[in-house]
Amino acid sequence: MDIRDAVGSRYSCRAFINKPVPEQVMREILEGAARAPSAGNMQPWRVYCMMGLKLQALKAELASRESELPRGEGWEYQIYPDPMKEPYRSRRFQVGELLYESIGVPRQDKPARYRQYARNYQLFSAPVAVFFALERSFGVAQWADLGGYLQTVALLARAYALDTCPQQAWVAFYKTVRTYLNLPSNLIVYSGMSVGYADDAAPINKWRSPREPLDNYASFIGFE
Repeated sequence: MDIRDAVGSRYSCRAFINKPVPEQVMREILEGAARAPSAGNMQPWRVYCMMGLKLQALKAELASRESELPRGEGWEYQIYPDPMKEPYRSRRFQVGELLYESIGVPRQDKPARYRQYARNYQLFSAPVAVFFALERSFGVAQWADLGGYLQTVALLARAYALDTCPQQAWVAFYKTVRTYLNLPSNLIVYSGMSVGYADDAAPINKWRSPREPLDNYASFIGFE
């Protein structure tokens, strides 16, 4: 697959079919992603790839804890700024409206919204979970490196006809995730990711989040 096709076809998939992903495929994706840029070649990412009985147990536990949403166990780090200024607030609001509109859930139906949000912790039925972690002591440069690695995983997955959904929602249950991963205290859970084969017939997979026009965020200096 051409890299432009991989970038253009990547989206956050929220419905997967029941089809397993071979371990060798995941190994190739995660190993290939290590070519992502890394300041000083620190390669700060730590990756935990999970499927099978252990993953089923994690999903079963969280299925019984839906009443704890949206806060869960609290957040080990703050994902969004508070307060969130414009235009970022409007962009986030818009993408949420598009998601719930695709499955016919109105804004005022909070129980239905929470039920959909809880599907994060069932990986949207994906067979594979990938958790990304890094040293608690690391700074913004290493966090950026990990984001680059995560994006590269998502793009390489497209070469295997796989889709993904990066999920920082897992941070809300970071204590439980730590237990299932046997994560040492020096590491922090950055994000999870669902990996599998998309259910192309699912309405929630038929919309795409909008992107700003190039001239809204890019400046070209010195070009003629």
